[in-house]
Amino acid sequence: MTWFVPLLIVLATIAAMEWVAWASHKYVMHGFGWAWHRDHHEPHDNVLEKNDLFGLVGAALSIAMFAVGSEWVLGANAWWPGTWIGLGVLGYGVIYTLLHDGLVHQRWFRYVPRRGYLKRVVQAHHLHHATIGKEGGVSFGFVVAGDPARLKAELKRQREAGIAVVRESAGAL
Repeated sequence: MTWFVPLLIVLATIAAMEWVAWASHKYVMHGFGWAWHRDHHEPHDNVLEKNDLFGLVGAALSIAMFAVGSEWVLGANAWWPGTWIGLGVLGYGVIYTLLHDGLVHQRWFRYVPRRGYLKRVVQAHHLHHATIGKEGGVSFGFVVAGDPARLKAELKRQREAGIAVVRESAGAL
């Protein structure tokens, strides 16, 4: 097997994981998983959050795919793409952790981007946190960041329609 097909699988998995993250954030974390996610939207001084349990779910998915692709685990029944899918899930997890926990929430390092893609990621996620509670909201993805002006307009529309309660500190929406 050449390196090209496994690389494509890893990259496709990383790309697909942004959609998985968006859907799980919008419909699970802001739905029936709110009990784990709520503390992420509230001020606190804790090192860890219940929300960090979602990272363990992602790790379990990656480990499971590594196992599915492993001849050591499944013998002749191993499915070789599983290893590369597991690596893609792991890769997305690393990207997510660096961008979301590291850059946006500054849990491990302090850096405030002044322009470009990283600034847009930070702005989009701060607008996601502009709502109080699990209803409404914008920017449920983690790596693909929407235009902040459009996100602000959507928050304003949601506030005026009574869909979302927007924090006063969110600026002039």
